[in-house]
Amino acid sequence: MTTPRFHDGPDGRRLAYHLTPGRGPWIVFLGGLKSDMEGTKALHLEAWARAEGRAFLRFDYSGHGQSSERFEDGSIGDWSQDTVAIIDALTEGPVLPVGSSMGGWQALLLAKRRPERIIGMVTIAAAPDFTENGYWNSFSDEQKLKLQSEGRIALPSDYMDPYIITWRMIEDGRNQLVLQSQLDLAFPVRCLQGTADTAVSTETALQLLHHASCPDMRLMLVKDADHRFSDGPCLGIIEDAVSEVLALVE
Repeated sequence: MTTPRFHDGPDGRRLAYHLTPGRGPWIVFLGGLKSDMEGTKALHLEAWARAEGRAFLRFDYSGHGQSSERFEDGSIGDWSQDTVAIIDALTEGPVLPVGSSMGGWQALLLAKRRPERIIGMVTIAAAPDFTENGYWNSFSDEQKLKLQSEGRIALPSDYMDPYIITWRMIEDGRNQLVLQSQLDLAFPVRCLQGTADTAVSTETALQLLHHASCPDMRLMLVKDADHRFSDGPCLGIIEDAVSEVLALVE
């Protein structure tokens, strides 16, 4: 693990990042919930970008990886602020976000908040609105009451320690929903989704595809690929998707 640099983000949050200079558009990797910028997909895409002479940025949201703050104190809106702030501060010109899981939601929020800068997008198992559609709607009445009265509950995870889900995350998530109103994506979008993904369903991928207004949006379903989407063939598919979008906009 190499030593990151740090950017002073919103409300004093220190955001760890690695930046690779190169020719634009900037490729920005947006990781998933409780993931970090040292994951397989982020590092592989960085190496690919460096080999191609491409500008690349990976970073940790607050409460993730090597950035400051505690995960359980954060929210979708906080991490959206982090994303906008670090892209504004460290990059110039066109941006192509590559969003994985929760990072797919962050990419869509970025497109709403900086539409003039986004020239294309790639999502990997995108999980828009999951705090409401995935968490809240699946909670039992007992879980909902505990969340509202105690402010948090713990959910088991297939990948790491239990997730601490807070009432603040649920409430804030309702202010960040992208599937409940018009979603205009005026650029090429490539969505990648594994059929063996147990965290994000193909129905979610199809909902995003049908909901968004976009002149060139395509969904690729990859048989038997899981939520990690990080084995050799899947990494190649991510490269191909990024290359395809770049070829369309350059």
